Amino acid sequence: MARPRYYTPFEVSAHNSPSDCWVSYLGKVYDLTSLCEGHAGSLLLKPILANAGKDISHWFDPKTKDVKTYVSPVTGCVGHYCPEGRFVHTAPPCPRSDWANNFGKPWWKDETYCIGFLTKKTRKIRIINTLTLQEQTVEVCSEEIMDEILTRYLPYNSHAKSYTWKFFGRNLDMSKSLEENGVGDESEEFYELRLDEDQFEPPVHLYFNDDLTEA
Repeated sequence: MARPRYYTPFEVSAHNSPSDCWVSYLGKVYDLTSLCEGHAGSLLLKPILANAGKDISHWFDPKTKDVKTYVSPVTGCVGHYCPEGRFVHTAPPCPRSDWANNFGKPWWKDETYCIGFLTKKTRKIRIINTLTLQEQTVEVCSEEIMDEILTRYLPYNSHAKSYTWKFFGRNLDMSKSLEENGVGDESEEFYELRLDEDQFEPPVHLYFNDDLTEA
C-alpha cells in the first residue's frame, strides 16, 4: 500500500488562485481547482477563493465532518453556518424551490478532491553535502520517512540518491522517519529555554558513494 502524501502549510499556501486552489481542513489537503472551474463566476465560490491556500477547519464540525450548523433566530430553521458567506453546495438559509440539490456529494465529503494530509508538525533540518560542502535548510513533515525527505532535497542535489545519509556518524534508515532514526524534535525544550530553535537545526550529513547510477 502506498504511503500517504504529507504537506506543510507553506506548500498549501502556494496554491491560492482560481486556477490552482488548495485548502486544508480537519487534517487533510484538498485540491479544489476542478470545483472552481466548474463554478467559475459564481458568487458561491467567493468564500472558497478568499481562503485558497489556507486552513478552513473552523468551517466544519470535527465530530460530524460536516459544515457547522446553527438555528436561525428568525425562522427557527437549522442551516449551515457560513459567517464568510454561503459557499458552493451549502443550502440557502430558508427553504427555496429554485435550489438545485442534485449535485450528489457536497465537495467537503467528496474524497476525490483529497490529495493528502496536512502535517501535524513541520521540522527544519540542515542537510550538509560533505563532498561539495554545500548546506541547505529544508522544511519537512514530521511524519515523512527519510526517502520522502530525500525527494524534497532533490531540487538542490539531483544525485542525492548516490549519497549515504548520516546523523552524527550513524547511518540513517531511509524507510524510517527522523524521530524513528533517533533525530528527536527538541523544539519544545528550546521554547522553554527561550532559545531560537532555528539556531539548533539537526544536521544530516551526506557522504558520496561514488556511484551516479542511482541518480
